[in-house]
Parts: sequence; C-alpha cells; structure tokens
Amino acid sequence: MSHAHTQDKRAAIPNNRGGYAYDLAVAYRIYPKISKTPLFFADDKYLLAALCLRSFKEALGTLKVKVFALLDNCPKEYEELFRQNFHEPDLEVTHLGGVGNAATFGLQFQILSEQPDAEYVYFAEDDYFYLPNQFEEFIKFMQSNRDVQFISPYDHPDNYRLKLHQYSKDIRVWDNRYWRTAASTCLTFLTRKEALIKTRDVFATFAHRNFDCSIWLSLTKTALFHPMLYIRYFFGDFVIFKYLAKAWFFSSRQILFGPTYKIWIPIPSKSTHMDSDCISPGCDWRKVIGEKAKEWDHNYSIRDPKKENRITTTTTTEKSENVSSREARG
Repeated sequence: MSHAHTQDKRAAIPNNRGGYAYDLAVAYRIYPKISKTPLFFADDKYLLAALCLRSFKEALGTLKVKVFALLDNCPKEYEELFRQNFHEPDLEVTHLGGVGNAATFGLQFQILSEQPDAEYVYFAEDDYFYLPNQFEEFIKFMQSNRDVQFISPYDHPDNYRLKLHQYSKDIRVWDNRYWRTAASTCLTFLTRKEALIKTRDVFATFAHRNFDCSIWLSLTKTALFHPMLYIRYFFGDFVIFKYLAKAWFFSSRQILFGPTYKIWIPIPSKSTHMDSDCISPGCDWRKVIGEKAKEWDHNYSIRDPKKENRITTTTTTEKSENVSSREARG
C-alpha cells in the first residue's frame, strides 16, 4: 500500500545560494556513438545530442548553472554544441580519449563531489530529453523535504514492468505535483554534494563492474531483506537475482549499517530516455519532442561548425532533405 502525503508550501531558492556561486553544478557526459535505437535520429548521434542538450538547457530555466562537459572521444563539433548553449566561465570542457562508461561516470562523481561552485549537483547523460523549466522546482522540492536525497526526472517504464518494483511506495503531493519514491533509477540524477560524499564508496563500485541498479538497491534497501525473493528470482528472473546479489557483494556494510536513502521521481515524468524501448509513460513523447524540434528549427539553428548549412530536425521516419548536404563529421 502506498503512503500519501500532501505538502503545498513552496520554498524559494535562496538568493545567496548558501554561499555558493551557482544554483546547480552539472557534469554532462557525451559519447559520439549511438546506443540502442533512439526515438529520434537513430542514425545520427550529433543531431540526437544537439536535440537533447537543447532540451536540457531549456529545462534549467533561470537557474545559474555551472556545466562540466565531458566529451569522450568526441569530434570538435560536439564541443561547439556546448558552446552554443553555455559560455565561460559557466562552462568547462574536458576531452577524453574513449575511456568508456565507468570511467566517465567516475570522473563525473569526482568533479561534482569536489567542485566548490554549488550545493546541488546533477549527473547528466547525452540521450535524455527534458521538458522546459523543471530544475528549479526539483531543487525546491529537495530543499523543502528532508527525506529527498535523490531525484530522477525520468520515470523508467521498468517501474511498471518488473516485479522488483512492485512494493509499497511513498507518494507525496507538493506544489500540485505528484512525487513517488523508486527502488532504483539510472545514472542521471540530482542530489546534494554532501550526499555524494557520504555515498562515495557505494558509487565507486560501478568502476568494479557493479550494476547501477544494484548500487541504488543498496542505498534504498529495497527487496534486500526478503529471502523468498532470492529463490523466486534465481529460478524466474536471474537478471534481477544478479542485481540483488551484487548489491550484497559490493555494499553489504551499507545495506546492514548505512542509512536508507530515498529516490523521488515526478509523476508524470519530466524527462525521458531516448531509447525507444525505455520511453517514460504518461506522455506522448513523440509528439512533444517533434513539436519542440520544429520550434527550434524555426527559432534556433543547429549548425555543423564545419559547414554552415542549416540542419532540419526530423524524426527517424522523416527524411531531412538537407542532412545529406552536411559533410561527414570528424
């Protein structure tokens, strides 16, 4: 049974930012190859990255944000995408030589846990689309609720598909929006710098081939103290069994003696992964993204820095007549 709580009082982000120069610090990692089958631009990562980065910029609203861009084996034009949207000294760009997923996440963690710019920090990946003007509310929700340690803007469809997520959840109404706890999420999330420091050892296990799901389960402690589940999953869903087993293998001390953390997600989702099989429920994302793409094509040019030809943003089922005029990049 879910636990519901209503909270209507809003809290403003302090003007002095608690002594920090920025409202939010973001480590945004990007890789020039396509993973799985995106909902849009299934054959062009540059355009997919441009679409997602533009949506992220709009989602930040009026917040003052420091962005650390981690470009893993990316051509120069990917740096230009960031410089179109953010400017120094609010932007720092780091080029990496194809170090991979675990290493770039580790660098994100190091940067955000050590940076002196902001209390609130966000881990961003390159294939998420966001609705506009969301992050100020995310931060206000975290400021106003002591039990909000992590926020994911993305409601993963696995929350409804997998038995692992069929358990009692907390539900809260805050400023006319529903929020719900989750057992786990991906590696795109919002938290405080203080929380990162406290959970450093748990997140560090990702570099040793731990699953992201297992990391979150060890923090939320969901489904870990029910012996019969292990038997059920061992014979019925071995992937979930491995999630549970790795949580214990890597983080037994946190599970037994550490605090229990909560991940909160907005309902309906305010972001979606662009993987066609992992689109957030509750929103017609193809329509929303298509409309935004057309709006930006009219008001905002996504340009190839090598060729000043305008590129029309299209879906995977629509062919852009002038995409072919763009020379191969990098």
